[in-house]
Amino acid sequence: MTENTYHITVAPRASHIPEQSDAEAGRYAFSYTITITNTGSVAAQLLSRHWIITDSNNVVQEVRGEGVVGAQPRLKPGESFEYSSGSMLTTPVGTMRGSYQMVAEDGTRFDAAIPEFTLSVPRVLH
Repeated sequence: MTENTYHITVAPRASHIPEQSDAEAGRYAFSYTITITNTGSVAAQLLSRHWIITDSNNVVQEVRGEGVVGAQPRLKPGESFEYSSGSMLTTPVGTMRGSYQMVAEDGTRFDAAIPEFTLSVPRVLH
């Protein structure tokens, strides 16, 4: 088996939601869209997620759960699944990273890394 048999590419995009944020109350709302693509050679299903969310004070939240937005998508090679969700921080800047726990159709379990991405209120980072 090649190392690309079990391979998932994760592409995140994030944006600030000003209408759901309240800087005076220390509430900063962000939305993110994740595109998950099976770049491997066997079908695989997303079982669960593990997020590590860090604010600019280095306060870390870990979030674990089944599936994403109520779904456990099964992706054939070349197929993609896209979903949007949100996160709330107490600082105007933070990061998210993590992994999806996957199972291939042959029963092999593997993790798909979610690359770190930045949550930032516009004009806070230069």
